[in-house]
Amino acid sequence: MNKIECTETCIRLLFNIPLFRDLPLNVQSGLLDRLDYTIYSIQRKDIIAKQNTPCKHLYVLLKGKLRVDIIDALGNEVMIEYIVAPRAYATPHLFSTDNTLPATFTALEDGILFTATKESLFKLIAEEPDILKNFLCITGNCNKCTVTRLRALSHKNVRNRLVQYLFENLKTESGVVFMEHNQVQLAEYLCVTRPALSKEINKLQKEKLIRIDGNEVHLLDPALLKKYIE
Repeated sequence: MNKIECTETCIRLLFNIPLFRDLPLNVQSGLLDRLDYTIYSIQRKDIIAKQNTPCKHLYVLLKGKLRVDIIDALGNEVMIEYIVAPRAYATPHLFSTDNTLPATFTALEDGILFTATKESLFKLIAEEPDILKNFLCITGNCNKCTVTRLRALSHKNVRNRLVQYLFENLKTESGVVFMEHNQVQLAEYLCVTRPALSKEINKLQKEKLIRIDGNEVHLLDPALLKKYIE
């Protein structure tokens, strides 16, 4: 990673993230002067932050895409999600009890990273109620992501875990799930073997409950599928 100068584009992208979005103009105009920040250019395959290392900065991906992986209790690497700019990440862990990063973040393409020290962000949050409110909303959403995965893992068999995952990631009323994980990654995410997952996917297709088209999964009979997770 190499340090770069802050540009108007960087500032515009920074104010697009939920933490700093829709702030009063007087707060926006002086925000950067109140943060101890650095901006970096990042390259594909750069490891931006490692799991279990101290979280000392606010991280905002202004441009690019990151892959998020964790090492589970069995030593397996599990792909959790992709982070697409502009977006802050690992934000709640700045002020957690153990103050460590929950995952490893790796750049999938060239991009731009904004960082600000924990101390300067804490002072800013303490002085600006709007930013504090945004921060609390972000923390709640992160907790929701954790609960989402635990909900899938609470089911005992492969089909139920898969169906739970599909409904958790169903973001439209069209019955279409846009998949971020491939089958290998999804098997790791659901803590099942890849052959078992592949077999279950084939069964669901033969039963005409789902149809797969590239990275899209079409739920053909949502009412029947829901019975597996009720």
